[in-house]
Amino acid sequence: MTMNELAGKVTYGAAFCLLLPAGLVAWARATAAVVPLPVPDAPLAGAGCAGLGALLMAWAMSSLWREGQGLPMNAYPPRQLVSGGLYRWLPHPIYVGASLLSVGVALLTHSSSGLWLVSPVLTLAWLALVYGFENADLQRRFPGRGRRPAGRRWPRAAALVAPFGQRVRVAVAVFGPWLLLYETVLWLGPSRQPVSTFLAVEHGWPVGQWTEIFYLLAYPFAVAAPLVLRARRQLRQFAVAGWLATGAGGLLHLTLPFVAVARPFVPTTAWGHWLALERAHDGATAALPSFHVVWAGLAAHFWARRFPRFRALSYGLGLAISLSCLTTGMHSLLDVAAGALLATAVLNHRRLWRGLRRRLERLANSWSARQLGPLRVLNHSLYAGLAMLAGVLLTSSLLPGAGLVLPPVVLGVVGAGLWGQLVESSSGLSRPFGYYGSLLGGLAGCGVAAWLGPVSFWEVLAACTLALPLVQGVGRLRCLVQGCCHGRPGPARVGIRVAHPRSRVCELAHLGGRPVHATPAYSMLANLLTGLVLFRLAYERVPAPLLIGSYLILSGLARFVEEHFRGEPQTPRLAGLKLYQWLAFATVLLGILLTTWPAPPTHFHLRWHPAALPVAGAAALLAAFAMGMDFPASTRKFSRLAGS
Repeated sequence: MTMNELAGKVTYGAAFCLLLPAGLVAWARATAAVVPLPVPDAPLAGAGCAGLGALLMAWAMSSLWREGQGLPMNAYPPRQLVSGGLYRWLPHPIYVGASLLSVGVALLTHSSSGLWLVSPVLTLAWLALVYGFENADLQRRFPGRGRRPAGRRWPRAAALVAPFGQRVRVAVAVFGPWLLLYETVLWLGPSRQPVSTFLAVEHGWPVGQWTEIFYLLAYPFAVAAPLVLRARRQLRQFAVAGWLATGAGGLLHLTLPFVAVARPFVPTTAWGHWLALERAHDGATAALPSFHVVWAGLAAHFWARRFPRFRALSYGLGLAISLSCLTTGMHSLLDVAAGALLATAVLNHRRLWRGLRRRLERLANSWSARQLGPLRVLNHSLYAGLAMLAGVLLTSSLLPGAGLVLPPVVLGVVGAGLWGQLVESSSGLSRPFGYYGSLLGGLAGCGVAAWLGPVSFWEVLAACTLALPLVQGVGRLRCLVQGCCHGRPGPARVGIRVAHPRSRVCELAHLGGRPVHATPAYSMLANLLTGLVLFRLAYERVPAPLLIGSYLILSGLARFVEEHFRGEPQTPRLAGLKLYQWLAFATVLLGILLTTWPAPPTHFHLRWHPAALPVAGAAALLAAFAMGMDFPASTRKFSRLAGS
């Protein structure tokens, strides 16, 4: 081992074993006042999480040292693949252990920031590292031998009989995370400004106490569903549907301020007393969508597949359980409808994805242009304009004047263009644009708006930040048509095929006809999730720096993963990572620092300004012209969007 390698390993180890824990502790302390969420008084649980996390980390590191002949360092990875022992059960036990240790320390120290901010971000960060770098690096170093922990213990998509132990493991793996998430939402309690899902007409409906029979049946009906399934294919489908429902439903529970306060009644029967007892141990949150309906729908589907003769009975019982949510007064019509919609969606997620993929592929091959004299109007200018129109309308409704939005818009477009020239002009494009340039330009524009108007810099920046997921999400439709931000080659079941010769997929990357990852769609999904989180933070009136920092953290982590699936040949690489992955990492660090900045709570109120529409129209025209109109006959700088 050379001295340089030794110094590198010591520095790397110190950064992750000393600096990272110290930084997380400092972050938790610095943000303690801005995360006023409850922390359970559970020292035993805290000690258990911390102890288990430390044990997993020590055990995994020991395995890498003994079996892998190396240290747990991405820069200096082990020479041998470790797939036995603890790695037989967990793909990344060191990271899982770190998250458990963080949660345990937060519980022991009663740190609300450590529990609700630091630990979730730490978990998202290592997930981004795994899916944005480590998995691919593992496949590169050990071709065909990627680690698949417990592969023989989880159901494959094959029509073979699953042993009972496997069914139990699937039941625990599906219902365990859901129960933890559900109880977490109940523990957090309702929003400061809760919104009831009950319609006015529902308040007068009577409570049918005897229908508690069906409401209680939801629990054994759902839990027993995976236990009776024999085909591994069906067991796997149940697991995937359950995890999708938990993820989507849990996200809605956490980000939407809805509550369903059960309709009052006076118990007069034994079933009425059971209903009152159940209400005493439940809460008004975690209402929309109703997971009683979700689990009843999933269970009915898989019971019917297991016992086709009793299909009518299975679906009838699922319907009765769903209706009991209304008759017992526990849920509203909106809760039940949302639960039924979610259950239908997760049961048909493959069909929905195939339909979405076909539409994405059709859009990606829809490039067209109309010549107006020397000016060429590309069809994707429509999406650039729509994105800006929506963003300006939203931002202006949060500020006292619509004109305050113009400086961030103009300087954001200019910054995006300048960034493209500095970073991507070597690709042969004369007018490329860059997301990070738009952030810098928009930041300067927010400073100008604060200088011109009766608002603070933080207020303008927070309002613009709330609109960013909407602008970028809609704007990715332009990326699909133009072919920029496109993905690298991927599996046929996932990728979309682009054959239009004017798309950058064909023109620059020469990937025409090959399935490529629909990375603009991945970005749209990430922006949707980020937007939901930002909405809830703004609704709860958190300080502006926390809101802005949260956006930078979430968008940075999403971009790190997205960049791994991108296939643009002009993006430079530095030290094994793409340039934009390093920038995403820097964005996350900046977001963390911003969350510690002291500031008063934000108080946004939606208001309509008469001047908002013409201002938004002008901004939309600017974006459409800059990003969707060009002069193909000119050879001047900034003249052409397409290569020819």
